[in-house]
Amino acid sequence: MNPPSNQPRAIVTGASSGIGKATALAFAESGIEVALVSRSKAKLQALALEIEQKTQTKTKAYPLDLALVDQVAEAIAGICSSFGPIDILVNNAGMGYTNLLKNTTLADWQKILELNLTSVFQCVQGVLPQMRDRASGTIINVASIAASNVFPEWGAYSVSKAGLVALSKALSQEERSNGIRTVIISPGSVNTPIWDTDTVRADLNRSAMLTPEIVAQSILHTALLPSQAVVEEMIVMPSGGAL
Repeated sequence: MNPPSNQPRAIVTGASSGIGKATALAFAESGIEVALVSRSKAKLQALALEIEQKTQTKTKAYPLDLALVDQVAEAIAGICSSFGPIDILVNNAGMGYTNLLKNTTLADWQKILELNLTSVFQCVQGVLPQMRDRASGTIINVASIAASNVFPEWGAYSVSKAGLVALSKALSQEERSNGIRTVIISPGSVNTPIWDTDTVRADLNRSAMLTPEIVAQSILHTALLPSQAVVEEMIVMPSGGAL
């Protein structure tokens, strides 16, 4: 058995692309060991290899479909046991969706809320026991400017992200006395593969958007603050004022 590491450890969900991938790389470059979570085993394994070649930082792929919400808490708790006690949880996985509310099916509505909100709730429940045991931990939830700035056809998505903000604030109130910090990161539009998915129809100037790396650096900043301080909520917008 390998001796326990003194390096901080993180779980990053949605780690196979976009903000999650950039965050995993930024964490590893800063010496934070990373458990990579997403559905794609092949992409995660490729990223784990890239991280180890670039940084020599310990990382491991954990394929997991967060849409299977009844399995998530147990799976995350298992990662905490096998990878080591988790200091940082980054809840980044989620889906985009555009449609008029009157045309949004109940199945689509439930799918959005389960992935963007309920799976986060279950990830949190998966890490909380061991964070409480050590009276230490940082939970970073990636929301969106859409939580507060609602646009036509983004209603269901906005509801899911507004719910995530409320969940984060409630969690902060309940767990700060246990040494656990809760952070909300709300980016404006970010140039990620979300814009290429079948569930999003939007014609925006992607070159004017934030890059995943900019958001990742913001996440890293909040994670590295001394334990006596917390960034409770951070809004990161493209300087050009894009969505």
